[in-house]
Amino acid sequence: MIEANSLAKAFKTRTGTVQAVSDVSFIARDGEITGLLGPNGAGKTTTLRMLYTLMSPDRGSVRVDGIDVAQRPDEVRRHLGVLPDARGVYKRLTARENVAYFGRLHGMSEADIGERTRTLSQALEMDDILERQTEGFSQGQRTKTAIARALVHDPRNVILDEPTNGLDVMTTRAMRGFLHQLREEGRCVIFSSHIMQEVAALCDRIVVIAKGTVMAQGSADELRALTGEDNLEDAFVRVIGSEEGLFA
Repeated sequence: MIEANSLAKAFKTRTGTVQAVSDVSFIARDGEITGLLGPNGAGKTTTLRMLYTLMSPDRGSVRVDGIDVAQRPDEVRRHLGVLPDARGVYKRLTARENVAYFGRLHGMSEADIGERTRTLSQALEMDDILERQTEGFSQGQRTKTAIARALVHDPRNVILDEPTNGLDVMTTRAMRGFLHQLREEGRCVIFSSHIMQEVAALCDRIVVIAKGTVMAQGSADELRALTGEDNLEDAFVRVIGSEEGLFA
């Protein structure tokens, strides 16, 4: 389980200060998919970076499986599998070697790395690319490799920043199936998106973020009931108060 409490984060620029996140609080539970939904620039990626210890909040706190991120960040990282917004993979290594390298960083044995690689390769449908160098991979192939290496240590909590961004239709369908599998295994899954259909199809709980603030949260049905709208897209527009940035 991941708990975000009153998170805030600002950045200094040449022209002043940008408040990227103002007030974000939510709970992502085990065995559920929690989606952060908002237009581009809403503060989703900054929020995720605070959750997975890449950034420290100016205010507020994060707990992962009851562990305070500020006090025990190294322990928290062992509980997390993260797909960041950057999908960089080591181009001179094969997909298998990329995954194995991250397994060794987590202190795993070669036998455990091999077993997890087989499991993840099957789940992500990447058997045909496992022995290929990643240089020249498509966006979907890079994303699969990045997810496999992020989950090689079998974490209970998974954070994915726009996991289907740039993927074709078939790869997106496979990715959705994989996310459902993670939920069925009882893991806590958080992903960000600005794609309405994706969030509606995948999420047990939706956290709507705009201008760095949580505007509403609940299931799709609860958000529709809250706004009196029959359509989730209309409910989203009503919640954030604008259509600007909805379609990117």
